[in-house]
Amino acid sequence: MKISRRAERIEPFYVMEVAKAAQELAREVAHGSTPMIFLNIGEPDFTAPPRVQDAAARAVHSGATQYTPSLGLDALRERISGWYAQRFGVQVPAQRIVITAGASAALQLACLALIDAGDEVLMPDPSYPCNRHFVSAAEGTAVLIPTTAAERYQLSADKVRAAWTDKTRGVLLASPSNPTGTSIAPDELRRIHQVVQEHGGVTIIDEIYLGLSYDETFGHTALAIDDQIISINSFSKYFNMTGWRLGWMVVPEALVPVVERLAQNLFICASTVSQHAALACFDPDSLAEYERRRAEFKARRDYFIPALQVLGFDIPVQPDGAFYAWADCSQLCDKLGVQGSWDFALAVMQRAHIAITPGRDFGSFETGHFVRFSTANSMEQLQEAIARLRQLLA
Repeated sequence: MKISRRAERIEPFYVMEVAKAAQELAREVAHGSTPMIFLNIGEPDFTAPPRVQDAAARAVHSGATQYTPSLGLDALRERISGWYAQRFGVQVPAQRIVITAGASAALQLACLALIDAGDEVLMPDPSYPCNRHFVSAAEGTAVLIPTTAAERYQLSADKVRAAWTDKTRGVLLASPSNPTGTSIAPDELRRIHQVVQEHGGVTIIDEIYLGLSYDETFGHTALAIDDQIISINSFSKYFNMTGWRLGWMVVPEALVPVVERLAQNLFICASTVSQHAALACFDPDSLAEYERRRAEFKARRDYFIPALQVLGFDIPVQPDGAFYAWADCSQLCDKLGVQGSWDFALAVMQRAHIAITPGRDFGSFETGHFVRFSTANSMEQLQEAIARLRQLLA
C-alpha cells in the first residue's frame, strides 16, 4: 500500500512510544514489589469534579446527545466568555469562541485555515512535538528556533524578526510551555506580536496550561493584547477532562465563518455529552475545586524540583506553570553507564520502574541532554519516585 508523503513526514510521538514500553514493562512486573510509577504523560491524576460528572449523566439520561452547532453550544461559549472576564479581566465575546474536539482539533483547524503549502511557521526549540506536526499536516513547515534558559526557552521578538523570511506565515507559541513549564513575559509577547503584525502574519498561542499558572507575572492570557491573536485552549489540563476530548479556540471575528466551515466538514461538532458536562466546570463549587487542585499542583512542583536538584539534575529554569520539570540529566548519565537522555530514560524505566520522557520529542537543540518529568501524579507517587531515583543514582 502506498503511503502519502504527508504521513511519512510525521515522526513518531515518542512520548506515547515510551508510554507503550512502560505499560508493557508494568504488566511484566504487575505481581512484583515495585510497580511502575508513570511520570511521563501530562495527564492530571484528578478526574472531573462531581458536578461535571453529574452533568454528563443528566445529558445522557435526558437524551441530550445529538449534534450541536459546529461552533459549539451557545451556552458553553457564553460560560467560557464569562470565565475570561472573571479570571483574567478580559472581555472575549462569545461569538469569537469556537468549541472543538480538544485543543488538537483547534490547532488543526487553525493550521488548515491559515497555512498554505510552503508556508513556514516559527516555533521555539524545545516545544510540544504535535504542534509542529499540525503545521506539517497542513503542508507547511515548522521552523524550530533554538532557545536558551536565559530566554525561558521561549521565542523573543528579536529572534522572530531575524528568522522571518518571505515564506514565513506566523508564529506558533505556547505559554506555559510543554515541556518546560515556562511562560512568555507579557511585554515580550506584545513585542513578538507587533513584529508578526508588521509582516502581515498570524500569532497563534497554545494556552492550554494557562489555568495552571503559579506566578502573577505570567498568568495572563494573550487575548488581552489584541483581538487578532488566536488562542488555543482545552478542558484537559486545568479542568481535568483529558479523555473527554473537549477544547476551544478564540479567533478574530472574521475567521469564525472560515473555521465553522472547516469544522462542519471535518468534525461536525465536538462531543455533545462533553459540552453539556463542561457547562458545570464554571459552577462556583467546581471553580473552587479547580483552584484547590491548582494549589496541589503547585505544592507538587515546589517539592519535586528541589528534590531533583539535590539528586544532581539541573533545572535551568523554574517552571511557572503546567506540571513539568525539564531536567538536564547529562551529569548523571555516567552513574548509569549510559549516554544521552534517551538511554537515561530507558535505564530509569527498566531499573527503577519510573517512566519519564526523553527530550528527543521536543526538538533538536540540546534536547538530548534533557528528560521531562510530569508532576501531574500524586505527592505520594512523586516522593516514591525520588526515593527510587536516590537509590538508583547512589
